[in-house]
Amino acid sequence: MRRAFLALALVAIALSALVALTPLASGGYGGRGAGPPPTPVPPYGSPSPYPTALRTPDIPKLEPVLSAPSGALIDLDSGRVLYAKGADIRRPIASTTKIMTALLVLRDARLRDEVTVSPLAAAQGGASLGLVSGERIQVRDLMYALMLQSSNDAAVALAEHVSGSVDAFVERMNQRARGMELRDTRFHSPNGLDDRGYSTALDLARITARALRNPAFARIVRTKFYRVPSPDGGQRHVQNRNALLWLYPGALGVKSGFTSAAGSCLVAAAERSELRLVSVVLGAPAEAFSDAATLLDWGFTTFELRRVVIEGERFDPVRVNGREVPVASAGTVKVIIRRGVEVKRTVDLEPGLALPIARGERLGEVVVTSQRGKELGRTPVVSAEAASRAEGELPLAERMWQRAAGFLAATFHSLMA
Repeated sequence: MRRAFLALALVAIALSALVALTPLASGGYGGRGAGPPPTPVPPYGSPSPYPTALRTPDIPKLEPVLSAPSGALIDLDSGRVLYAKGADIRRPIASTTKIMTALLVLRDARLRDEVTVSPLAAAQGGASLGLVSGERIQVRDLMYALMLQSSNDAAVALAEHVSGSVDAFVERMNQRARGMELRDTRFHSPNGLDDRGYSTALDLARITARALRNPAFARIVRTKFYRVPSPDGGQRHVQNRNALLWLYPGALGVKSGFTSAAGSCLVAAAERSELRLVSVVLGAPAEAFSDAATLLDWGFTTFELRRVVIEGERFDPVRVNGREVPVASAGTVKVIIRRGVEVKRTVDLEPGLALPIARGERLGEVVVTSQRGKELGRTPVVSAEAASRAEGELPLAERMWQRAAGFLAATFHSLMA
């Protein structure tokens, strides 16, 4: 009976593993979630077509294949570029413009601030929250409408609140881009509706990485649904247009966009096993979600976050003035590296080390490099134990002074006795 139970358990485990590794009908390696529900329609929100499935390779290829002419994949924490296709080509970016808008608003305004909607903001076309001229509404509610529903009226209302006018806010957007050394980015509006602004896949990835450092931004862009108060006392229902929040495991947001000139655009972030990636797709001929998921799949399959040095880890002792001194790492080094690739660790000592050495004293650095010699990271190394000098190891002059001092001390004590 026990053997039969064990056999059944093994069969169940095998079937579970098979199901986990089998691509779903929606495409892609591993499980996908159910698609988003139908978008709310006016007056509760503006309609937006959503894909209900992703068209991605069953198993990621050696290099991702994209339908879009421009794409990039970076590590969110280090900024390392993992993949680029036409990633430095200037293109219209549609509503992904709003990532920079949100970055500036969160820096220069408080979420609880109250905004008075202007006639200009209320008159904005395209995706809209349905703001009314003279309406008073909090920055927080406008931010959710901006990043979930891509509300163009919310973008203008926020720009006017922060800078007094749309033109002044756009100038600040471009100042911030210059400050981030984004030479291929230029904004002409806070919402991207006019298509005169442009950026590149890599520049957008860097803007997004900066924005995601703000906890409020990260919280907003991963929200699926939100309710915004209406002047009549009702609620305006806002739904996120980023379908990956429903379809891609580990999705963190960020922003979709579309105009005829820009095509389908998407900036998407996701996290798995401590590895956080940002993919950018610009100019997709159809929907951009499948291309973004393809990039993320390839990144998570190809790379890993590896701790190559651990704080407190011991290294081979080093010789100082003829004595061996135990060495330990003072920090941890984590690197993004291709799976299965080995790294080299080298301890570089500071010049002029001499005894005595106290416990925890800095001795140099451990440097981590790739097989091709590219530096991947470094952290200080310190002495794991104190190391003093024996008398025979002291310089001659110092030994003579110590002996003379000892003789004088002994003579003094004998005279006083």
